[in-house]
Amino acid sequence: MIRFERVVKRYPSGREALADLSLEVATGEMVFLTGRSGAGKSTALKLLGLIERPTRGQIVVAGQNLSAIRRRGVPAYRRQIGMVFQDHKLLHDRPVWDNVALPLVIAGTPRREIDRRVRAALDQVGLLGRELGLPVELSTGEQQRVGIARAVVAKPPLLIADEPTGNLDPDLALEVMRLFRRFNEVGVTVVVASHDLHLIEKLGARCIALADGRLAGAADG
Repeated sequence: MIRFERVVKRYPSGREALADLSLEVATGEMVFLTGRSGAGKSTALKLLGLIERPTRGQIVVAGQNLSAIRRRGVPAYRRQIGMVFQDHKLLHDRPVWDNVALPLVIAGTPRREIDRRVRAALDQVGLLGRELGLPVELSTGEQQRVGIARAVVAKPPLLIADEPTGNLDPDLALEVMRLFRRFNEVGVTVVVASHDLHLIEKLGARCIALADGRLAGAADG
């Protein structure tokens, strides 16, 4: 599903976020990227989402070489990926329904199908019935679940999440991680960047540890 081949990411400042990184994630696998702050976890996910481009090396996702995807092809590629962020990135002046529906609206999905999928996604994250509320009316954990519903509403084969539990208490964090596990159990490939090793141990998924932009080691949880 995912293959990094000797990937380097160097910023204009000269800082090298990734250095000769090679790794693979199988289709249908759930994997955690771990490591200290600055290890390169977020950078790897940004490259997967084509938010940034590598300086050198190749990234292949579902048979597509990301280097071959030009700017006009990025939106179509991103429709194959659900992305979850630590800060939710919700539209705070729009109700929950609008936030979750956004990827489908952009893709031109018919309204009846959008309504069905939004309700199904909200049901999966335990928020069915809250679609007319504003994000500000929700708790931090509920806002994160809205972000997850938006990420999965288009049924992408790949879900990536950058420190999705960083702002949550331990119980809510475990609840969110179990949501990712449930999506993985129905065939979604899931890659989560997290520094919370204690939480990761409870999920029993493979960990890929990064240090200074390099592969520090990999182990089964």
